[in-house]
Amino acid sequence: MADAAKDQACEQNSQQCTRALSSSGGWGSHKSVPNGHAKAHMSLPKAADLLHRCIQTIINYYKVLKMLKQEEKETQVDIKQKYMMIEREIVFTVHDTSMQSKAFKCMAITQAFLGSVPQLILQLYITFTIREWPLERALLMTFSLISVTYGAIHCNILAIQIKCENTDLKLQPLEFICIMIWRCLEITSRVVILVLFISALKLKSIPFLLTTFFISLLAPWLEFWTSGDHLPSNTTRKFGPVCTVLILTGITMLYAAINFYCWSAVKLQLSNEELIDKRQKWGHRTLHYSIRLIENVSMILIFKYIGGKSLMNCCDSLIAMQLIITYLLSIGFMFLFYQYLQPERSVKTSSELTETQPEPM
Repeated sequence: MADAAKDQACEQNSQQCTRALSSSGGWGSHKSVPNGHAKAHMSLPKAADLLHRCIQTIINYYKVLKMLKQEEKETQVDIKQKYMMIEREIVFTVHDTSMQSKAFKCMAITQAFLGSVPQLILQLYITFTIREWPLERALLMTFSLISVTYGAIHCNILAIQIKCENTDLKLQPLEFICIMIWRCLEITSRVVILVLFISALKLKSIPFLLTTFFISLLAPWLEFWTSGDHLPSNTTRKFGPVCTVLILTGITMLYAAINFYCWSAVKLQLSNEELIDKRQKWGHRTLHYSIRLIENVSMILIFKYIGGKSLMNCCDSLIAMQLIITYLLSIGFMFLFYQYLQPERSVKTSSELTETQPEPM
């Protein structure tokens, strides 16, 4: 009975304690409120941090896209510049190659031209001195004459191309026949007259020949000094004044050597960058052929009255007359070519016809 009373007393005490705790709010209600507030306070900074990171990521992504676009544009510009540089290099290389090939062709033809004329003069001098005409020597003289004539024709073609801004012009058959007859008659008469004059005077002919050569050599320099012009600026910057004078001296020697045997078809102008006067007026041709005609007549008269019998049973007067007529015929064919058959005239007339034609409706 005592134990039952103790148990009832304990139950009553526990019930009273639980009632007191429940009336004061209890442990559960006291802990739930602060935990909720803490969770609320902890979630706000996380959300702000996430939002900041998202904005920063978007900004960084935009910057990366902008940098990629700039790099792409720069690479495109670089590629275009590289293509342009490569195209320029190709154009310059092709131009330089074509100019070098033309220069090599001109130098080869000029070398053959200047080498064939002395050979032809020597063969003729030996023939007139020995008074024999073998077949082998005749063939060699024929080939030398063909080589010289071809070189003179090429000089005319080169002069026309320079005047027409380096356009590729081809001679028609009639034009080629006219210029071939002109050059063949001019070179043949000039070479035969020189051989007769040398065979007549021997070593005494050297001062006269050197005088005529130095007149052709110094004529461009006298014109340059009297005009008051300066040397070509690009050539002077590239090679210096001393080398420029040496180069121009070599060019004038070549120019004088060609003009000594036949007309070079161009006029040398030392103050010009291209060294060629593109105007090519009739005054230069007339002056050259007038001086050469006086020289040829003088040498023929000296041969007739001083030379004696240097040919095989031939009349000196007949030979002199034939040579003068031959040179006059060459001047006539030259006039015919430049007045009526020059390719430049055909180009001009065709361009004028195309300009005057009415446009199609």
